[in-house]
Amino acid sequence: MKYFLILSIAIFLLVACSQNRENAAVVADSAKSNSAAAPEGTVIPAGADTSVKITEAYARLVAKDAYFWAWPLVNMYNRRMAFKDVKELALAGPLIMAPLNRFAMLTDYVIPTERAIACPNQDVVYGIGCLALDQTPVVIQVPDFGDRFWVYQIVDLRTDGFAQLGKMYDAKPGFYLLAGPDWNGNIPQGITKVFRSSTNTGLVGPRVFMDDTPEDRKAIQEVLKSVVMYPLEEFDGKMKTIAWADIKKLPGGDGGKEEAVWVKPETFFDELPTVLNDARPLPGEEARYSQVLAVISAARKNPDLKKALISAATEADQQVIKPLMEFRNWGIQLPHHWSSVKNGASWGTDYFTRTAVAKSNILVNNPNETRYFYQDLDSSGKRLNNGNRYTLTFAKDALPPVNGFWSLTLYNQHHFFEINKLNRYSLGTKNKSMKKNDDGSLTIYVQANPPAEEWQSNWLPAVEKGDFSLYLRTYWPKETVVNGTWSPPAVVRIK
Repeated sequence: MKYFLILSIAIFLLVACSQNRENAAVVADSAKSNSAAAPEGTVIPAGADTSVKITEAYARLVAKDAYFWAWPLVNMYNRRMAFKDVKELALAGPLIMAPLNRFAMLTDYVIPTERAIACPNQDVVYGIGCLALDQTPVVIQVPDFGDRFWVYQIVDLRTDGFAQLGKMYDAKPGFYLLAGPDWNGNIPQGITKVFRSSTNTGLVGPRVFMDDTPEDRKAIQEVLKSVVMYPLEEFDGKMKTIAWADIKKLPGGDGGKEEAVWVKPETFFDELPTVLNDARPLPGEEARYSQVLAVISAARKNPDLKKALISAATEADQQVIKPLMEFRNWGIQLPHHWSSVKNGASWGTDYFTRTAVAKSNILVNNPNETRYFYQDLDSSGKRLNNGNRYTLTFAKDALPPVNGFWSLTLYNQHHFFEINKLNRYSLGTKNKSMKKNDDGSLTIYVQANPPAEEWQSNWLPAVEKGDFSLYLRTYWPKETVVNGTWSPPAVVRIK
């Protein structure tokens, strides 16, 4: 029996080897056949042939696709363009302004009339500045924040995060360098760590928690002075300070009702080649880039094609981009009609989610820094509206599980604050006067008119007219939030 088994194995191996040789011969013959079919020296094109005539229908098809996936990139590029002529640090109405490769800091919550970035919050003191790393690397200072929560959001042209600086990373006080993809200079002594971006354009937004008390507003001011960013050539190893309360104040005009328009169909394809030259293709994107650039090249020589591109982009803007303002139209669907995303600031080639977030609430953090939950509907699936009253109740010992802080914010249909008499736009960890129910649960009242007097500290004022949305932030969330085990309770309409 033993010898029979050995003989069987030997026969099996001989047959397998014979089949492998036959398969190899087939592959080789196929390769010879293909080689014979193509003239010697023929090179398969790396991308689209720019010498051929193309139809308007094809140009429109490519234009709609490119307008969608590149919308966030052009959005970020035009934010950089808005800062390129700024010469000094300033507060212009509700907006902080800084030259490229610097940021400016607020000293209090963002002013409610801000319209530059949708879905601002009033839980942190913000800073903002645009990166132009093709000009120079930059140094970011991290002071000693003590026990205070902080995180610096640092994203590239794709709104993907490329640096980890925050309390959740146990980042130490010091000097950190941000460099572009091609920089190969010397790293000065005293730099704690270097973070390299895959693009030269980007944005930095420090966020420092402040509770809603006069005492903390005063206490935070000193550490804010050392939250500074500047070009590498100014680095001397010493912590610089700026008295942010004293920067120049400029008049600010009416910001309107909606977010400032950063992407325009009529200029999109004029800007796109420059944008794509900065955001080099990710693996697998080479053909996508080649395709749209070939169409743009053809449109430069053909006014009718150019009109077709603009027309197609306009249609995509209205039919595909605009509906993404509604949170209910995208995201991971959760119990009670909440939605969320799990790849914030790590979009890669998830074009749909990246564009949806860029349209509705651009510049979100990585999920381990902040997990966001979005709500347009009540528990029965009806649109949240000022004509109704709602409650959201966290059971006893079941507040959002965070190491940092949490907050529930209310936005109007354009995802901005609408001024109310209380000057209150969110409730959460920062609020020290909220009252719990007798059973230890916490109820937040969401309505246009005040609830009973004893519950007014738990009142989140709704807009005076129309639909609105709720937005739950969990900064430095615990694992149950990150992995999706926990999600928010229902928003219940009071009958």
